[in-house]
Amino acid sequence: MKTGYKEKRMIFTVTYHVFTFFFACVMIYPLAWMIMSSFKNTNEIFRTAANLLPERFSLENYRVGWQGFAGYGFGNFFKNSFYIAGVSTAGAVISSAIVGYGFARIQFKFKGFWFSCMLLAMMLPFQVIMIPQYIIFNKLGWVGSYLPLILPQFFGQGFFIFLNIQFIKGIPYDLDEAARMDGCSIYSIFIQIILPLIKPSLVTSAIFSFMWRWDDFLSALLYLSDPLKYPVSYALKMFSDPTAGSDWGAMFAMATLSLVPIFLIFLTMQKYLVEGIASTGIKG
Repeated sequence: MKTGYKEKRMIFTVTYHVFTFFFACVMIYPLAWMIMSSFKNTNEIFRTAANLLPERFSLENYRVGWQGFAGYGFGNFFKNSFYIAGVSTAGAVISSAIVGYGFARIQFKFKGFWFSCMLLAMMLPFQVIMIPQYIIFNKLGWVGSYLPLILPQFFGQGFFIFLNIQFIKGIPYDLDEAARMDGCSIYSIFIQIILPLIKPSLVTSAIFSFMWRWDDFLSALLYLSDPLKYPVSYALKMFSDPTAGSDWGAMFAMATLSLVPIFLIFLTMQKYLVEGIASTGIKG
């Protein structure tokens, strides 16, 4: 009977891994096709679309794509994306940690009301606030600059605030009391006690914030008109011209390069990402 159970267990395990491997291949095939197509010339991309591997590997698409268009190279676009994503991520992580600490540890009037407002803001899709937000930024004279893309991140992001609250609530209050007895203020407790203990939450927030800002196409489309300020996500669109021929090879090459920063972040910070999502802080 024990042997029969082991055989069933083995069959289940093999079936599960085969199905998972097949599903993973289906999911990753479009990405692999794009990467391989970046080594093909434009005519070959659609002539041999069913073939994953190119007939001859060529780096010409990367050379042409890096030159950009109209005198604007992709080096400039990558610099813009790093600036927007980097500054926005710093603002979102710091402000969300401060707001999360306030909700988790400090008592103030209408705390429940403001927490409900924060949760409500999380549920609103960007399309709902897109037009009012554009009108406000236009009246402030910010349209055409990076301010509409960066400044809102310095006022906390609902998802990150909620994530930090859950982590901070898992930290024993005894640590706060001990710090107060030593003469620490609420600011010292936050900087010296709380911040080091919510590192997984901060890293998780940074990863998601950087990824969302790096991939943000709609905000750049709404607020930026100068090609010199375009991020990579918006600059890729310039390779597609419905009225003329589109350089798909160069587009795929630059799209492949645009994935490298995100891939490196996930590769180097995967441990903190898993810990930040799977756990809710220290349990007292």
